[in-house]
Amino acid sequence: MALHLRSSSSLLKSTLLNILRQNLGFGSRSHVTRHIRQNLPHDPPLRGSRNPIRRFCNTVAEPETLSSFGQHEDASNHQVMDFPGGKVAFTPEIRFISESDSDRVPCYRVLDDNGQLITNSQFVQVSEEVAVKIYSDMVTLQIMDNIFYEAQRQGRLSFYATAIGEEAINIASAAALTPQDVIFPQYREPGVLLWRGFTLQEFANQCFGNKSDYGKGRQMPVHYGSNKLNYFTVSATIATQLPNAVGAAYSLKMDRKDACAVTYFGDGGTSEGDFHAALNFAAVMEAPVIFICRNNGWAISTPTSDQFRSDGVVVKGRAYGIRSIRVDGNDALAMYSAVHTARGMAISEQRPILIEALTYRVGHHSTSDDSTRYRSSDEIEWWNKARNPLSRFRTWIESNGWWSDEAESDLRSRIKKEMLEALRVAEKTEKPNLKNMFSDVYDVPPSNLMEQELLVRQTVNSHPQDYPSDVPL
Repeated sequence: MALHLRSSSSLLKSTLLNILRQNLGFGSRSHVTRHIRQNLPHDPPLRGSRNPIRRFCNTVAEPETLSSFGQHEDASNHQVMDFPGGKVAFTPEIRFISESDSDRVPCYRVLDDNGQLITNSQFVQVSEEVAVKIYSDMVTLQIMDNIFYEAQRQGRLSFYATAIGEEAINIASAAALTPQDVIFPQYREPGVLLWRGFTLQEFANQCFGNKSDYGKGRQMPVHYGSNKLNYFTVSATIATQLPNAVGAAYSLKMDRKDACAVTYFGDGGTSEGDFHAALNFAAVMEAPVIFICRNNGWAISTPTSDQFRSDGVVVKGRAYGIRSIRVDGNDALAMYSAVHTARGMAISEQRPILIEALTYRVGHHSTSDDSTRYRSSDEIEWWNKARNPLSRFRTWIESNGWWSDEAESDLRSRIKKEMLEALRVAEKTEKPNLKNMFSDVYDVPPSNLMEQELLVRQTVNSHPQDYPSDVPL
């Protein structure tokens, strides 16, 4: 198909040039090309864009320019082709682009492993109130993960996935955004919801799938969503949220909104076609979207060395024409500063930004996984202690006089009590009615869906012992 389109385009262009030469008296192909360029109207800026879209006009190299090549050995050093995207220099050498640079892209960080500010660090200042909330929410996320994980192991939940080791990416990135920014998460960003005001009770309701769950029990645990908080419901299918985020960002741009779309994904998501389609779409349409990749070293049991040969994910942005940065994902202050700066650029300049956050998944991929089967316990323990995002940020806020051991003890005690109470309430709350399995799909249910509901009810009535008794029919 692609070859057909190219040949058709070339045929159309050649036919058009011949018609102009014959009927309008142009003497050469270059004269025709020059006339077309001078008389074609410029593309108007897209409605809703803050700045006119920077488009590059297609050009045709002129014969007299091309014929000069080869007359002198160094002619190519002074010749360029005006090609879509900018001028391209010629070279007589067979020179391939290297598959990788010898020097890897550096990683931006502000706090060292001991929580001390690095000399001459550049970062966005945060107030005491914001810094304390960042740390408090990181602690809350950690406690919530531990309690839900244990509840699943006790058979009270069907599934759970923790964000242990990645708390800074969750909370610090959320702190740098505004409530108007639209979030397209994967399944390891509950901290973004937590920052925006999602309560522990709301988390528990979703995980237990009771009648207070906004998804009406139709999603598996940790697949949260909140229309009120601009947080799109999690999809288990890897990377499908990325093109959706770009579309939403383009809509925000069309409507001149002072907001951007933000989407999260893991390093494994970059192996999906949706990742590449989304980056290219965002770059071409200049959509205000921030791509945040949590490169935690593992896509379930697949290490990054088996995912790609490139220098991580950050270099992929440049290939698509997207401004990119690599950040220490376990440094909350660096994450906050990078996302805060990226948001400003995405909105003011109407452009996509790619952030690769280097981190480590300390917990198992999910409760269905045993990560010690493919990585050592020593490796996990080292990351949990030496590169722990909570202890690093706590050291920094303590050095500012904003935190204390007493505040730590009070916070952990309070959150644990609130979490256990939320768990108790959610577990005892009635399940959604069976009819919710078939609602919210069509305005008027089609006959086949009605038949399916009837069949389910008949089956439950015939074999009641095989179905949960706490689901209202």
